Amino acid sequence: MVDKAEIVKIRKSTISHVSTSLKKLENKGLVEKIQSKDNKKHIEIILLDKAELIIEAGHNAQKQFAKNVLSGLTEEKQVCINIFDKICNNAEEH
Repeated sequence: MVDKAEIVKIRKSTISHVSTSLKKLENKGLVEKIQSKDNKKHIEIILLDKAELIIEAGHNAQKQFAKNVLSGLTEEKQVCINIFDKICNNAEEH
């Protein structure tokens, strides 16, 4: 479970964009929003079973892409991965 504020923080997006995207996912039956009994502003988002297939397909596509772009690399492969990790960390910091 996650809430909108966490999504905004992680994805570096606006609350309005997250709200619109979540509404679309909810309408497609991929997520469910549950309002907290204690705090009306706190809404938890739960992935539904239907979303799991899409997530799995996305993970598989990412793995295949990485396999394809690193194909034929041996020693260079780890260097590429290390550089990419540094680039991602720099992007996160800024």
